[in-house]
Amino acid sequence: MEQFIQRHQSYINHVLSGFDRLLFRGTLRSISHLKGMEVFLYANHVLLKDFGTFVLQRSNLIKEQSEQYARQHHRPYQYLSSSSVSKEEIAREIMKRDNITGGLICVLYCVEPCQSYAIHKDKDAKKLKLIPATRKCLHFYFYLVDREFGFMHVRLQSWFPCPIQICLNGREILARQMDKAGIRYQRRDNCFVDIADPQKAQEMADALIKRNWTKLLDKFGERFNPLIRLNSGLNLRGYYWTIRQSEYATDVVFKDSSILAAIYPRLTRHAIENFSAEDVMRFMGRRCDGRFPGEVVSDLKKRPEGVRIKHRVEDNSIKMYDKQCYVLRIETTINNPRRFKTYRPAIRKGQSTKAWIPMRKSVADIYRRVEICRAANNRYLDALAVIGNEEPSHQLFDSVSRPVYHNGCRYRPLRPISPEEAKHFQAVLNGKFFIHGFRNADLRKMLLPETICEVEKCRAMGRMTRLIGLLRAHGLIRKVSKTRVYRVTEKGQCVMSTSLIFRDTDISLLTKAG
Repeated sequence: MEQFIQRHQSYINHVLSGFDRLLFRGTLRSISHLKGMEVFLYANHVLLKDFGTFVLQRSNLIKEQSEQYARQHHRPYQYLSSSSVSKEEIAREIMKRDNITGGLICVLYCVEPCQSYAIHKDKDAKKLKLIPATRKCLHFYFYLVDREFGFMHVRLQSWFPCPIQICLNGREILARQMDKAGIRYQRRDNCFVDIADPQKAQEMADALIKRNWTKLLDKFGERFNPLIRLNSGLNLRGYYWTIRQSEYATDVVFKDSSILAAIYPRLTRHAIENFSAEDVMRFMGRRCDGRFPGEVVSDLKKRPEGVRIKHRVEDNSIKMYDKQCYVLRIETTINNPRRFKTYRPAIRKGQSTKAWIPMRKSVADIYRRVEICRAANNRYLDALAVIGNEEPSHQLFDSVSRPVYHNGCRYRPLRPISPEEAKHFQAVLNGKFFIHGFRNADLRKMLLPETICEVEKCRAMGRMTRLIGLLRAHGLIRKVSKTRVYRVTEKGQCVMSTSLIFRDTDISLLTKAG
C-alpha cells in the first residue's frame, strides 16, 4: 500500500482500514449434529413419537418471547409473506418514519428454509429414526440501534437446532466510538469522506479485534433465545460463536472527487486486463500450483453508483470500487477461512507443538483473519501503484537503457520494449513469485525447455545466472539476505510493468492527438 500512497500522496486525504460487514453465527453444538440431538432427547425423556410436539412447544415459546419483546418496547411486530423482500430496507424505513435513535426498531418474521431434523419411519426395522432434514420454519429478525454497535440485526431460527446470526457493521461501530471520543467526521453512506483525527480513528478500528466477542455475543443470544437461559431447564450450554462472513475494507479517501474520477477508469482497466489468476492468488496470499484445484474468476460490473471489479478465488474474494466520488475502496471478503492457515498449538506425532494449520471460523482467529485481509488489500493497492505515474515514460526507460557497472563488472543496457526482454519481465513479474520470491531454477522452468543432458542443464543455469545479474545491476531485483531467493524492487515493478503495458497498448491510443 505504501507505494500507492506515495504515488498519490498529494491527492489523498486519509487512509482507513477496518471491518465493513461482520456476520457472526451462534451454534448450539450439543444439538447441531444427529448424535447430539439424540442424546439431548434422551436426557429430556422425549420419545421420537413425541418429537414434533416437543419441538413445536419450544418453537412457540420463541415466538411468544419475540412478540412480547416487541410489545414491551412498543415497536412493530410484522409478518412478511415473502422471505425475498429486503428486511433491512423495511427496518430503515421504520427507523426513519418513527425517528428511532436507540433501542429496538422492529421485529420482522417470515418463513425461510432451514437445516433441522425429521422423524423417518423405517419400514424394514419397524421403528422410528431421527434424520437430518431440510425444512421450513419461522425466522425472527430483530433490528436494533444498539448503544455501542449502532444499526444491527439479529436473526433467530425458531426450530431446532435454533442457530442465531448477528450482523454488525464495522463502520457503524467506528462512528459510535468517534462520537463518544468527540472526533469530528463527515460520513456518507457507509464510508468516511473526512475525519479530523485519522490516526486515532485507525486505532479505534484496530482495537475492535481485541474485544471479548464471545462475552458480547452471548448477551444477545440470551436476550433473544429463551431456550438457552438457565430457567429453561434444557441445559443447552450456550452458543459457540463463529464468523460466517467478514468484509475487511481499506478506504483511500481523495481530497478532490475529480482526481479519483480521472484515475479510476485507468485502475479498473489495468486490473481487468493485467491481473492474471496468479496475481489474484498472490493478492490473497496463496500459491497457484498443481495443489490448487479451484478456479479464479474476475468480473467487472457497471452499476448506477459506479464500476465494481471483483476477483473471486473459490469462496473468497477481493474487490475494488469507488464510493461517494471520494473513496477508493479495496475490500477482501472471507467466507471460507480454511483456505488460509494460522500458526497455533497443534498435536504432531503425539507431541504438543505449534504449526501452520487451517484457520478456523471461530472468533478466536479474528486477529489472523484481519492480518490476511489487510495484507491482501495492501498487495492489491501496490499492484495498482504503477497507474497514475505522472513521470514521463522515457525517464523510466532511460535509466536502464545505458550500460551500468556493478561489483566491477560491466552490464549491457536493457531493451525494455523488445520481445526477448518482455519475456524475461513477464517471468520475473509472475504473481506466484511476489510473496516468496524466485530462484534460478524457477526462471529456468519458465523460460527454458527441460533438458536431460547435464551439459545443457549447466548452460541453462549459466544463462539464468547472467540474466539475474543483469537485472540486479539495473536495480530491478534484489537478493534476499542469506538465501538464493530474489525479489522485485519498487523500481523493477515500475519499469517492467510499464514496458509490458506499452507493448500491449493499442497504438492508436499512444498516437492520439487529444
